[in-house]
Amino acid sequence: MESQISTPQMQFAQRLSPTRRGARLARRLVAHQLYLWGIPHGSDLSDAAAHVTAELAANAVTHGHVPGRDFELRLTYARPSRTLRIEVSDARGDRVPELRRPDPEAETGRGLRLVEATAATWGVTERRIGKTVWAELRAPSPELSFARSGWEG
Repeated sequence: MESQISTPQMQFAQRLSPTRRGARLARRLVAHQLYLWGIPHGSDLSDAAAHVTAELAANAVTHGHVPGRDFELRLTYARPSRTLRIEVSDARGDRVPELRRPDPEAETGRGLRLVEATAATWGVTERRIGKTVWAELRAPSPELSFARSGWEG
C-alpha cells in the first residue's frame, strides 16, 4: 500500500517591482491566491489579508526601496492552525518599522496601526540583506474549501 504525505501548509511567493504599481499588484495577488486556495473574495480573511498586504507593500515601496532591488511577497497558509502568514521583504534593513503615535494633522503614518489592529500578531525579522515585515491572520473557520487548489491536506 502506497502512503501519501500531506503537507499541512500551502505557500506562494512572488518578487515585485518596488513601485506603487508593484504594491497594488501585491494586494491583488493575495486576494487571487487566497481564492485559489478556497478562501472567497469578500470574506473576512480575504479582505483583511488584502488590507494588511497593501500596508506592508506600500511601506516596502516607500521606506524599503533600494534602486535595482525588488521586494518579495510570501504567503503561507497553515491549515491545522488556520493561520495565514503574510511576509513582505525589502532590501533596507536600516529602516525598521515601529508603531508611533500619528500626528493628528498628518495624512499618513497609520498603516502599521491598521496592521496591528487586524493581525493576530506581527513583527520584523532581519535578513542577510534587508528585512521581512510579517503579519499573521487567523481564519475564522476551520472548514475552508481547498477544492480549487487541488490541495488535499
